[in-house]
Amino acid sequence: MIETITSINAWVNGIVWGPPFMVLLAGTGLYLTIRLGFFQFTHLRYAWRHSFGRLFGRGPVEDDGAITPFQAVASAMAATIGVGNIAGVATAIALGGPGAIFWMWMVALVGMATKMTEATLGLKFRKVDADGRVSGGVFYYIENGLGPRWRWLALLYAFFAGLAAFGIGNMVQSNTVAHALSTGFGVPAWVTGVLAVILVGIVTLGGISRIAKTAEKVVPVMALAYIAGSIVILALHADAIPAAFATIFTHAFNPAPAVGGFAGAAVAEAIRYGVARGIFSNEAGLGSASIVHAQARNTPFAQGFWGIWEVFIDTLVVCTMTALVILVTGVWQTGMTGAELTSSAFSQGLPGPGGYVVLISIVFFAYTTMLTWNFYGEKSWEYLFGRGVIVPYRLVFLGFVFVGAVGGLELVWDVADTFNGLMAAPNLLALILLAGVMAREKRDWFASQK
Repeated sequence: MIETITSINAWVNGIVWGPPFMVLLAGTGLYLTIRLGFFQFTHLRYAWRHSFGRLFGRGPVEDDGAITPFQAVASAMAATIGVGNIAGVATAIALGGPGAIFWMWMVALVGMATKMTEATLGLKFRKVDADGRVSGGVFYYIENGLGPRWRWLALLYAFFAGLAAFGIGNMVQSNTVAHALSTGFGVPAWVTGVLAVILVGIVTLGGISRIAKTAEKVVPVMALAYIAGSIVILALHADAIPAAFATIFTHAFNPAPAVGGFAGAAVAEAIRYGVARGIFSNEAGLGSASIVHAQARNTPFAQGFWGIWEVFIDTLVVCTMTALVILVTGVWQTGMTGAELTSSAFSQGLPGPGGYVVLISIVFFAYTTMLTWNFYGEKSWEYLFGRGVIVPYRLVFLGFVFVGAVGGLELVWDVADTFNGLMAAPNLLALILLAGVMAREKRDWFASQK
């Protein structure tokens, strides 16, 4: 049975992550970048001042919405800053070579415009019920932005996103935690599964308000702690950093030869795994973050500023830190992959506490990812079947947390990759069709600022 599922998934995955999809993904980001006048580059500081820069000031916000703009981005980053930053980056290097990191950067640079558009449209086309309950996301900007005749596309997205919630945002996370705790402390997978179910359930059963309050406290601390550990290692290996960057750029356009335990990688593999793991990490193009950005008490275009920095911090900062640590310590040539490779890099770069930095980060990164993805899946299934599905879904989600903890890692990752591609396709099409709306939002914003 497992062999059959693996074969079917491999066939679908080959189609989903084939050249046409790569062109669609990168092309959408590039198209939005052009339509917005390269906004993420020309207005990067402006976006900072009107997002993170306002955390210590006061700015106008909308009355409608369930959470603050920062809680929205913290919740979104709880989903993106996960095991993709640790295990995903390592897997990209192990299978695609160091050059995969270059392509991860490229998809992130245009992905900043993609995520900005997703956040803006998610809030613009959200639905607020009479009782003040907010719903938004890709399905609503398809249905309300493109019109009822496109509802089939919204339903398709909701279905794929609902399934993806059990993969990228659930089983992958609990599986990685279980493997890490088993390797580091000998904790049985079933014990990790039970504890994860309890800890995830305590928060997710309270809905988006409890998820957001947890995320705004945990995400900044866990991200800064991981970055600090990375900086210490890089400072100790500062002389190897130039060579690491040279390796990344060289193998982005030239095959990486087999060295030690590393089997070698063609340029096509560098592109494929760099793009795939980049999306797994920052989720630009998946549209998932629009679901939580829609909950913010903010204006649409202003909420988009948070989306730019969400991708920047996730990929260009956190993922780059992981990649450089792996490269400067030389462990990428050992043949290891996933979280094991990153853990080995930190242990070698910072003997003693290094391995624990990764272990603790995996636990917290994965935990917060499961919290937000629980909400993404909830809104997806609610769009398909109504509010009555919420409680059953939450319970089923917790069941899959346990299944992921005791399941096999390779199949879980492969299936998650497939679901990512399937849910991205409807969203990317919608973003292209709604690019004109986004361009008008930009013009209206700057007109209002005058």
